[in-house]
Amino acid sequence: MDGYKRRTEKKKEYIQQAALELFMIYGIEKVSIAEIAKKANVSPVTIYNYFGSKEELFKEVLSDYMDKELETYKQLLQVDIPFPKKLEKMIFDKKETAKTLSLDFLKGISDPSLKNIIDDFANNKAIPLIMELIEQGRTEGYVNANMSTDAILIYIQTFSELTHRTELFSNYNMDILLDLGNLFFYGLLGQPVNEERVQ
Repeated sequence: MDGYKRRTEKKKEYIQQAALELFMIYGIEKVSIAEIAKKANVSPVTIYNYFGSKEELFKEVLSDYMDKELETYKQLLQVDIPFPKKLEKMIFDKKETAKTLSLDFLKGISDPSLKNIIDDFANNKAIPLIMELIEQGRTEGYVNANMSTDAILIYIQTFSELTHRTELFSNYNMDILLDLGNLFFYGLLGQPVNEERVQ
């Protein structure tokens, strides 16, 4: 990569990082290109030249953000700790991440124009990773071995569809959304099975 291309890629990184920080706090609607440009120390024209519009920039930022989050969980799958500890770490990490996200940001993610990007990410990246995690749980004896893969997939997809509902983010606070994450992994028991494993 020559010097010009390297500088261009660096500028794009600065812009995306600045945009992500602002979008996380204020959401896409309340952030202007001028504010992003100021934070990234570039001109607004540069942003338009690289990304075309604020909406396209948001799509790039969101895709990059989701890929980085996914990479974190991929690494977690390789860690040599019991299945319940992995779930606890995932939920704890989500709580820490949630502290940096505003409801305005979550509302922006639920915009119908982003549905294809999010669905593609869920179907081709996130769900296969979750299935891999569940298979680890089965191997270790923590996940019911008699539960069909089809039933688990329906459960995951149902939960995924629930998170696409805009009113969910509008009417409930972050603690309730995090409780939904706990329900997803642990059900009504509220905690992993420790002494007596599910067979």
